[in-house]
Amino acid sequence: MSAQSEGRRGATVADVAAKAGVAKATAARALGDYGAVSAKVRQRVRDAAAELGYRPNEVARSMSTGRSNSIGIIVGDIENPAFAQATRGASDVAEAAGYDLILSNSGEQPDAEETAIEVQLSKRVDGLLIAPASSVRTANYTAITDAGRPVVFFDRIVYDFDAEAVIAANREGAQRLAQVLLDAGHRRIAYVSTLEDPQPVADRATWDDDGALRFVPGLASSVIDDRVSGIGTALRAAGIDDPLAFVRLGANVDGIGRMVTELLTGDPAVTAIIASDSVIAIQAFRAIRELGLRIPDDISLVAFDNAPWTSVTEPGITVISQPERELGAMAARLLIARIEGDTSPAVRHTLPQQLIERGSVGPPRG
Repeated sequence: MSAQSEGRRGATVADVAAKAGVAKATAARALGDYGAVSAKVRQRVRDAAAELGYRPNEVARSMSTGRSNSIGIIVGDIENPAFAQATRGASDVAEAAGYDLILSNSGEQPDAEETAIEVQLSKRVDGLLIAPASSVRTANYTAITDAGRPVVFFDRIVYDFDAEAVIAANREGAQRLAQVLLDAGHRRIAYVSTLEDPQPVADRATWDDDGALRFVPGLASSVIDDRVSGIGTALRAAGIDDPLAFVRLGANVDGIGRMVTELLTGDPAVTAIIASDSVIAIQAFRAIRELGLRIPDDISLVAFDNAPWTSVTEPGITVISQPERELGAMAARLLIARIEGDTSPAVRHTLPQQLIERGSVGPPRG
């Protein structure tokens, strides 16, 4: 049989062994990089495999070696540029280390995330990178450790689950964004997020002796918890009586414009908006324009995430730039270290953010 016809039907380990003149078990060891095989025989087997167009059966190899040389990554929203950057960072690290990266999307829904985890584990991934859909629901993640696989969280943490995590300094970043607005004279400052949280934030707010806002229990997303806490802390320190009055959770892609419109036309109307991410920011930007208002003359707008569009609008949008790519890259490095035997205690790593001031902030009108 010709090499061309063998390649069409899919050459097997037995085909490679016959062409190399070795036993099938020897060929399997050479192709799988395990067991004792001389360098000369290994090269002969690989040359035969290349000539035949042999492609390894990754599932079979993982069953024999216990490793698939693949890792899974589950993000909250693949349409969000921040997650695209984090995935790229993880992909670059994984590829350099010889691992394939398998992507899943949770849509920020814990049930969808649970299904994604099951699918990833069925593919025998060696470990998982996850931006948790919920910081309070731990059951999804115990399934991973029960399967003997390591997990590293990125972007968010899970409050009562012991695992490595890589996050950004969201509380400090939120305080800095709020302070920019306060310094410009704003006092009615709104914060808009798509997070769905069943209990009103004011019902669980508590203030430390040093004036810092905390939530007990924490909000369903540690990122939003940190951001609302940072904003609330800054507003209270500025003497604002009800620093949570204009916190708005539960917006979705279809409802962001409506929510922003209500904030801008309410009594009293807000004079500044902090968007929790670039997806919310662009919806807010559109709603402001549709109302015939101008940024920053009529309303100031700032946001988290330095999406490309924020630097090319007129005016450009003041943002807190997240270390998005490094969040994914560092999480991947930590996960690969765990896969390869690191048993040190889990650590929460916090990366700094950068304030980028543009032209979207001015004094409040009137």
